[in-house]
Amino acid sequence: MFHVKQSHIIVVGGGHGGVEAAAAAARMGVQVSLVTLDIDGIGAMSCNPAIGGLGKGHLVREVDALDGIMGIAADGAGIQYRLLNRRKGPAVQGPRAQMDRQLYRTAVQNAVRGMAGIDVIEGEVADLLVGNGAARGVILADGSEIPADAVILTTGTFLNGVIHIGLERKAGGRMGSRASVALAQRLYDLDLPMGRLKTGTPPRLASDSIDWSRLEEQPGDDVPVMLSFLSREPVARQVSCAITHTNEGTHDIVRRHLHESAMYGGQIDGKGPRYCPSIEDKIARFADKTSHQIFLEPEGLNCGTVYPNGISTSLPEAVQLEYVHSIEGLEAARIVQPGYAIEYDYVDPRALDRGLQVRALPGLWLAGQINGTTGYEEAAAQGLYAAVNAVNAVRWDDPFHLSRTESYIGVMIDDLITRGVTEPYRMFTSRAEFRLSLRADNADQRLTPKGCRIGLVGQHRAEAFDEKCRRLEAIRSVLHGARIGAAKAHEAGLPVSESGPARSAMDLLAVANVGIDDLDALVPELCGFDDETRAQVGREAIYANYLDRQETEAAHLRRDEATVIPADLDYAMLRGLSHELSEKLTATRPDTIAAAARIEGMTPAALNVILLAIRAGRRPARSA
Repeated sequence: MFHVKQSHIIVVGGGHGGVEAAAAAARMGVQVSLVTLDIDGIGAMSCNPAIGGLGKGHLVREVDALDGIMGIAADGAGIQYRLLNRRKGPAVQGPRAQMDRQLYRTAVQNAVRGMAGIDVIEGEVADLLVGNGAARGVILADGSEIPADAVILTTGTFLNGVIHIGLERKAGGRMGSRASVALAQRLYDLDLPMGRLKTGTPPRLASDSIDWSRLEEQPGDDVPVMLSFLSREPVARQVSCAITHTNEGTHDIVRRHLHESAMYGGQIDGKGPRYCPSIEDKIARFADKTSHQIFLEPEGLNCGTVYPNGISTSLPEAVQLEYVHSIEGLEAARIVQPGYAIEYDYVDPRALDRGLQVRALPGLWLAGQINGTTGYEEAAAQGLYAAVNAVNAVRWDDPFHLSRTESYIGVMIDDLITRGVTEPYRMFTSRAEFRLSLRADNADQRLTPKGCRIGLVGQHRAEAFDEKCRRLEAIRSVLHGARIGAAKAHEAGLPVSESGPARSAMDLLAVANVGIDDLDALVPELCGFDDETRAQVGREAIYANYLDRQETEAAHLRRDEATVIPADLDYAMLRGLSHELSEKLTATRPDTIAAAARIEGMTPAALNVILLAIRAGRRPARSA
């Protein structure tokens, strides 16, 4: 056995949540021990080889705005960039990039190794050190003890993970990696509310066995939209993906073998993600559809494997090969690694406070799939958020909370701790009520100043952000200061009446079908600004007429978020609350009126009962 010098914070797990947690704590000047089952697996992409997407791209930008490493690492490994929802408004557009798996893992590992304050330890955490009712470190499987002031668990799918291929099952956190069983039992012993979820992955195919000539090519964007605010252009060589489809023959094969699927054969109890169904789910649930789209995504520039996005499965390997061979272009495809489902433990996130700390065990924070989420981006955002709150708790500083009104991270955290999960949680733009102002392009303007104030953002990013803000203020000043008569604007071809009042160039930019390029002849000073600055104010102008109304609604929500509910409020003693609501409130322990309002079944009358109790200062002792 060995003993390590005490760290302030221990992070368990080297996945996307773990590396962001460790990096965030280190950036804030705290010593970190990052404990992982496999050092070589740090930064590994367990499932699809892509970062970003709809809603997810917003999370990547927000992590990046707080000086996280995901965006920078992704831009060092991106082999194809696509801005999703390009034909829709900027608020719901999501940047996404295809990764070279090895380049991404290398970039993440280099970032961790190059950061002062992080000690990486290879080992299995089997137990928690607990003292005075709080987590005080971890115990490794070999008996070694590592004391700390706080522990952050980012266990991904490793917690009691079981891999299913057909009716075969084996313990594992992902293919080729062992599961974390002892730690799962420790959490059950704490009497935390826990459950089982599942996710799946498709078979990996050999690229040289695919007939690419028969498939529809899907190239990347001509002008790539990068994932980090600090990136300017791709580093790696860019490639195309391809599109193919299942057919009635494919569906017949799957139907004949449904009883051999781990999920349909009754081997799996956990619920999978509704928005990323397996091929079995698609064919069983959407029986009227005769075809499903498949995206063939290269996993790297030199690895020779392809990820067929859209056919995740838990069928036996022989059946996987049969249905793959029924698909156009894949008739001779070789399976390099079979697809599989993985079932794992999670903790009901309603057991956490707003900072992702376990209420029943102070000093213990949870982030990522252990909280019932799915996806690299959701895990990274939680890891960063949990780490900041753990650091602040260690230093006795105020908690770091992000509102639904100011970030997708805030939306996700609030959704998790107030509503819990019944299936793996995935971020979408539709989850954000204030998405017009929570765009991917302005994540730095919303969050970087907050990160600077708490010591989370480094000097390089802070200086780059300040320079961006100076450019934006300069171009806004030009646009607001330029007054243009209606006749002149009409003569220039803008879609406005020639008899209307004079307007500022900023007001004209808010008119439908007017772009900033249309104003160059009227305001020559605009030509001196770079393309990104010009595009940024153009996006701002699109929503200018709607944001005042949204800000009023956001102000109401912030007021409710500021109304704190005492932790010792006994809901059972409040007359006017139904027994059902009293039980839900007692189980969830919402921190604020805003959180209470989002509990299922909550009514305005019940909220008023709680408000009256708060104002009256009623804090009866909890019932036995």
